[in-house]
Amino acid sequence: MEEIWIAYLNALDVAALELTDDEIVSAVEEALAAQGRGETVIEPRVHLVPESTEKGHFNVLRGSIAPLGVAGVKVVGDFIGNYRLGLPSEMALLNLFDPETGMPKAVLDATSVTDMRTGAMTAIGARYLAREGCKVLGHIGARGTAYWNVRLLDRLFDFEEIRIHSRRPESREAFGERLEAALGKPIVVTDNWRDCLEGADILVEASRLAAPEPLFRTEWVKKGAFVVPYGTMSAVEFSLTDIMDKIVVDDWGQCGPGRPFGALRRHVDEGKLTEETLHAELGQIVAGMRPGRESTDETILFWHRGLSTSDIALGRAMLEKAARMGIGQRLRFA
Repeated sequence: MEEIWIAYLNALDVAALELTDDEIVSAVEEALAAQGRGETVIEPRVHLVPESTEKGHFNVLRGSIAPLGVAGVKVVGDFIGNYRLGLPSEMALLNLFDPETGMPKAVLDATSVTDMRTGAMTAIGARYLAREGCKVLGHIGARGTAYWNVRLLDRLFDFEEIRIHSRRPESREAFGERLEAALGKPIVVTDNWRDCLEGADILVEASRLAAPEPLFRTEWVKKGAFVVPYGTMSAVEFSLTDIMDKIVVDDWGQCGPGRPFGALRRHVDEGKLTEETLHAELGQIVAGMRPGRESTDETILFWHRGLSTSDIALGRAMLEKAARMGIGQRLRFA
């Protein structure tokens, strides 16, 4: 057998690539369009819980994108107490393969990939589902994905007001400072959920709860708003879906019955949200197969669990840029 070498990008390599906002969003949107056309395989994520859900768990995401000629598996830890150890709550590795032969192609640090592709998914959802001219963003949560949510949303809307909240004061203050430095505009740091969310044009919930708790009140959502709840443990009231004109998900296979976790898990398990009442998957909208927002007064909810294909497409984009820039290492596989 001939020598086999695989590419390896560590966290320093990924940072050195300095992917632009447009490169990130473009890669994820390309994968969404392929999904909408039925050109992807997305296996619902599976979970490994080493000890207890209160400490954390691993997510294992698997998928393949035919037009890009790449398949992949990502393993990402989600451990909410890691801040006590000075560690990120989410750390990940992405493995890429040739779907024709099974040949390993690359191993990438996927911690920042997870953050970037989540922010891109939120922003792409807003591009198709939020009203034009949104001025106020309310964002709950300050974890790694939160930065990219706010950064990429602000690139689309150039908000007049950005409000943020997180449970720990030191976390939300540091997040506000980071955003002000990156975006060049003042950030409103709130000490409660209501002041952060009520009356905003776009409301994003990326909280880190140990157990479901209805902290996000339905009454705070104004007509025509765009709502994105995606915490692992639900933070929304059961009535939230009652005021929605459309509910969109990233992948019904991961949101549907029999799956653990997620913002609308109870809604699915109790039959309030079904495949029949769902408006669309976002990929169908991106591919032009289903309409997105059709009027300014529609109140729309987008629930995304995270797609393996987003990780894979972004990982592939990183590999291509790394090859052009001469960044990364080669590892002997065989």
